[in-house]
Amino acid sequence: MPVDIHGILLLDKPLGLSSAGAVARAKRLFNARKAGHTGSLDPLASGLLPICFGEATKFGAQLLDADKTYRVTVRLGERTPSADRESAVVETRTLPAFSAEQLRQALAAFPRDYQQVPPMHSALKQDGKPLYEYARAGITRERAARAIVIHELQLLDWRPPDLEFDVRCTKGAYIRVLAEDLAAQLKTIGHLAALRRIGVAPFEAERLFSFEALESLSMMQRHEALLPVDAALCAWRRLDLPEGGVGAFRQGQTVNIAAELPGTAPGTVRIYAAGLGFLGLGEIEAAGLLRPLRLISSVANRA
Repeated sequence: MPVDIHGILLLDKPLGLSSAGAVARAKRLFNARKAGHTGSLDPLASGLLPICFGEATKFGAQLLDADKTYRVTVRLGERTPSADRESAVVETRTLPAFSAEQLRQALAAFPRDYQQVPPMHSALKQDGKPLYEYARAGITRERAARAIVIHELQLLDWRPPDLEFDVRCTKGAYIRVLAEDLAAQLKTIGHLAALRRIGVAPFEAERLFSFEALESLSMMQRHEALLPVDAALCAWRRLDLPEGGVGAFRQGQTVNIAAELPGTAPGTVRIYAAGLGFLGLGEIEAAGLLRPLRLISSVANRA
């Protein structure tokens, strides 16, 4: 029978597996009652897929909104309809003799405030149907551009015709569209040849677990591999709640902290209590009132 476990697994998702399939496999490995991923990776992409178990699923939105970092390989001089390896090459061009310095300059010049048009081969829906269904029927629909921020583009290698770089960007970026747009800036064509996610803020790829590694562990060791429920929330300030307000806060009531914690700045905070640990997220208002936003259960508190 599935059991309640709470925490975050940093999974190294393999190629060829959907994110939903990865979650289902992880749930079986941990015999977990509840789990969910935080930002899908296509089957043709590998790398960091944070999986939240139990009470950690309440904070998955924070990871969905987080910046992502990818290791990207773009094959220049070839175009595919899907802009990746899912479809066959339909056009080729002879490449100029690019130097590594030219490509480094192209990455530096690429717009950081980037208006990106989602691809037709995507799960975005129009009139109740995902765009990829229209694309497979040979139909092109109008798509509104979305604002993406590119924080960093770093050249790693140039082995013609393959360009390898790291990109750190805001949520919602389609890296295969970036591959095509970068190729267009270089006055050629291109498609995404390989993609690996190496960061989901605040997590990096240092302690990823593959399914093979997890399968070699005992159930206790698997549980020890999980990060705590609050591991994704370090961007928010910590607030240690005075004992007198703990009970009311855990019942979802607003607590006045102005007297015991005078001068505490407004904003979202991580709430902790002596002997209990992490309680959830709260919002401090200007009047010194602490309003609960998202609370964890007492069961997760003891886990």
